[in-house]
Amino acid sequence: MSAVLSIAREEWRLLRRDRVAVLGLSLLLLLTAVAAFTAWEQRRSTDAERARHQAQVDHEFEAQPDRHPHRMVHYGHFVFRPLNPLAAFDSGVEAYTGHTLFLEGHRQNSANFGDVRQSSLLLRFGQLTPAFVLQVLAPLLLIFAGHAVLARERESGTLRILLAQGVRPRHIVAGKLLALCGVAALVLLPALLALTWIGAATRAPASLAAVLAAGYGLWLLIWAVGIVGLSAWFARGRDALVALLAVWAVSVVLVPRLAPELVASSLALPTRFETDIAVARDLAALGDSHDPDDPYFAGFKKKVLAQYGVSRVEDLPVNYKGLLGMEGERLTSALFERYADAGFERQDAQLRRVDGFALLSPVIALRRLSMAAAGTDLQNYRRFVEQAEHHRYRLVQELNRLQAEKLSFADDRSSRDSRISHAHWHDFAGFRFEGASPGEALRRAAPAAGVLLLWLAALAGLLRLATHRLGRVTR
Repeated sequence: MSAVLSIAREEWRLLRRDRVAVLGLSLLLLLTAVAAFTAWEQRRSTDAERARHQAQVDHEFEAQPDRHPHRMVHYGHFVFRPLNPLAAFDSGVEAYTGHTLFLEGHRQNSANFGDVRQSSLLLRFGQLTPAFVLQVLAPLLLIFAGHAVLARERESGTLRILLAQGVRPRHIVAGKLLALCGVAALVLLPALLALTWIGAATRAPASLAAVLAAGYGLWLLIWAVGIVGLSAWFARGRDALVALLAVWAVSVVLVPRLAPELVASSLALPTRFETDIAVARDLAALGDSHDPDDPYFAGFKKKVLAQYGVSRVEDLPVNYKGLLGMEGERLTSALFERYADAGFERQDAQLRRVDGFALLSPVIALRRLSMAAAGTDLQNYRRFVEQAEHHRYRLVQELNRLQAEKLSFADDRSSRDSRISHAHWHDFAGFRFEGASPGEALRRAAPAAGVLLLWLAALAGLLRLATHRLGRVTR
């Protein structure tokens, strides 16, 4: 074990003397710290802004004067998606999905105002977050710091001397790996401090922060093992460098960008225009509540009259227009929910196909793990849309119920008597988003963690083969 530590200490000494390596490491540490600070400030200001807007629209909804309840249905309401505390570490799909929903009767609107649509094209490459730095830039530093850890020894002839002195190849490889893991740990340190800071400043679950730390630690370990393995495989350092840069370009840049495009071309989502046409066609098939001769609503009218034992809607103890609004909203909301579920299921199918590319690029698995733990994945966005839709449905149906119970059928025809007190819609607007529980987030992250462990096992096997080959080649 002393030989391993001695080799690791010697490697660290060489790295300290390498001004380029020290400068690169210093810049990366500084960039990680800046990324953590700016991402936190952006997350804090964005969340405060959305909370302020939510309070404003809630107040404006409740401050409406005496109105007809159906006017309030069409007046509508806004809800804003709050940010998960760990979004400061990994923003995930937050920049690509909308965060503002307008809730109104008879419609299910899409979330609007995604950051990508309002920003420069540079945002599409990746936001400056600790996750982006560790996913994309940290492997580059490890490549430049460790590509020659073993090839350099072979080129200079010191490897043969070490073996002649009785140092076993596995001890040499273990020492070099330990040294590079030390560099990786130093690279990871600012991110760990950022996670600790976020956890102390918010109510972020400690278990999810630990998963993020473990996931990125595993990611850097994968690169350390792979770099040492390839350095042991090549006879010259520059050959190892070229090979490692090619691996980085393909696995970190090319495949993660190409995979979604390939999946989208083979399993395309319907366009917004196509969906709107399909929804309009199905809405027309449901029936028209404003048409007294419509078969469905004519049957509904007979059912209501029979239920209350009267022959005319004027004799009903409740306002028939309110009942009609409630039935129409029930039908249309079920239709909207069916289309929304179909759209999300298709996106889930796309993600599952993209996950298959994680066998070529482990960063895909890392991103899935990272977004699931940070609460910034597609599933968390879907929760927001579905909870907002449930809130919209309850809000509209409650207003329809007020029309049915607080206004008579005769008064509903009179503009003077068709208003009710504004006190009835106090406390209607409150919307509280409930994110996924830590247990659910951990379950979503588990498959991606398994893929990363498979990558580590495969590269460990490669390193073992390279170690045996190292001892044979130098004899």
